[in-house]
Amino acid sequence: MCLLLSREARKAAAAESARTGVMTHRQILMVLFGLMSGMFLSSLDQSIVGSAMRTIADDLKGLDIQAWVTTAYLITSTITTPIYGKLGDLFGRRRLFIFAISVFVVASVGASFSTSMYELAAWRALQGVGAGGLFTLALTVMADIVPPRERARYMGMFMAVFGTSSVLGPLVGGLFAGADQILWITGWRWVFLINLPIGVLAMFMVVNFLHIPHHKKSGRIDWWGAVSIIIAVVPLLIVAEQGRDWGWDSANSITAYVIGGLGIIAFIFIERSMGEDALLPLKLFKSNAFTFSTIIGVIVGVGMFGGMMTIPLILQIVYGANPTEAGLLMLPMVLGMMTASILSGRLTQKTGKYKWFMISGTAFMTASYFYLSNLTYNWQIWQVSIGMVVLGMGLGQLMQTLSLVAQNAVEAKDIGVATSSATFFRQMGGTVGVAVFLSILFTALKDKGPQIGEGIKAAIMKDPSLLAKPENAIFKNAGSNLGDMISKDSSFLKTVSPELGNPIKQAFAESAVQVFASAAVVVAIAFILTWFVKEVALRTKSGVQEQAEAREAAAASSMH
Repeated sequence: MCLLLSREARKAAAAESARTGVMTHRQILMVLFGLMSGMFLSSLDQSIVGSAMRTIADDLKGLDIQAWVTTAYLITSTITTPIYGKLGDLFGRRRLFIFAISVFVVASVGASFSTSMYELAAWRALQGVGAGGLFTLALTVMADIVPPRERARYMGMFMAVFGTSSVLGPLVGGLFAGADQILWITGWRWVFLINLPIGVLAMFMVVNFLHIPHHKKSGRIDWWGAVSIIIAVVPLLIVAEQGRDWGWDSANSITAYVIGGLGIIAFIFIERSMGEDALLPLKLFKSNAFTFSTIIGVIVGVGMFGGMMTIPLILQIVYGANPTEAGLLMLPMVLGMMTASILSGRLTQKTGKYKWFMISGTAFMTASYFYLSNLTYNWQIWQVSIGMVVLGMGLGQLMQTLSLVAQNAVEAKDIGVATSSATFFRQMGGTVGVAVFLSILFTALKDKGPQIGEGIKAAIMKDPSLLAKPENAIFKNAGSNLGDMISKDSSFLKTVSPELGNPIKQAFAESAVQVFASAAVVVAIAFILTWFVKEVALRTKSGVQEQAEAREAAAASSMH
């Protein structure tokens, strides 16, 4: 009976909110809990799968195609992001969010029972369809129910979700990957099965608490825009993931560039012709704040993801941490991010100013990468942790602010497409960044093959017995491939004699320096651009409230 009354009370409150567009703090918190459960589902999955992928690939006998499992997920999650944004503006967020969770959970169950890497790649592609909506719709719903001036205070909660998942993911993934069986099911399969109870909880929270008013809008669905963005993005994402293996100037890569370029041209022409109904309305770019926040988001995405991908590799290769330990060692960055996010959010709410946090956020990130570009093989973990803390503080100030700027720069009716567009471009930047910087890293490492060889020869000359040890047998037939051995499998570094492994670790640290230096230059460009952003006063009404007032005004004018 109490549950029934509670449900009726929630419906009554939702009806009142639909009329006025105003939600209480308690209502907002209930909605946010539903959103965060969905976001936690997506963010935890990414970190878990990454830490267990090698075990999965070995069990399914598909180590050579494991990259396609990641690529399939990346492609579908990226291309669906702007589609979710537009459909949410037209038909409402709640049903789409429920759809996204449902697809994600079903695909997770399918992935858990995969019998081959190709089957797993197919299920991961379907997972991506769900994941594309979980993040962008969550940020959009927040914009619907919370005024921009107040929004930053709640963003700390979202940062906490990312922080928690980034630490828990490797821990749980390592636990599952290391277990032969859990409840009579192969351990690694729980990497995907864990999404079932989390998804059920997320669905319960969303169904019961995610009640936001929506009035269906008329408009054409930009099907051709959706087709053209797929043609534009898919080849570019594929070449970003596979270009290092194919060769950036290979026939496959050039074909992908051409098809992607033609897709971009077609997309621009289609969006111009669709006007207000476009998947990505070009009018949004008339706003200085939206345009610059988007450009900065792309550049930061390149530098952020490219540099951040290198840190866990250093922790595992140079310092010998396993994926689980590497996740824990990333905790300083997470704490820095959460602290900066909460503080900057409070200050934004109090002052109504946000431009300073774009400037200081990029400054902190640039400083962290310049600091890490001085990395040497002899650095202690605490020295690396300093760089991670500063990087986290930069991310905490910047990432939430970029979303806030994009949402605040557009009309309430366009919040969905603005949020999804900002997310989409940042993801594209991140994909490019990971591809480019990993290419820089492993190219530099390959070039250091002779240096590694000299270091190993010197160690053997000093102690000839090293080569006779069984754990060092891998070096007998290494030849001139010492530099790229590690790009295929670095696990041998855990067992070989330190005297022979240290030259490789040193070369990797020196190669990583090039990545951090490049990332610093990229983020420094974003820092310069932040000074040109025209700060728009933060609105004091939520998107739902503004739309409700607009409808009342329209109704009043029609009566007159």
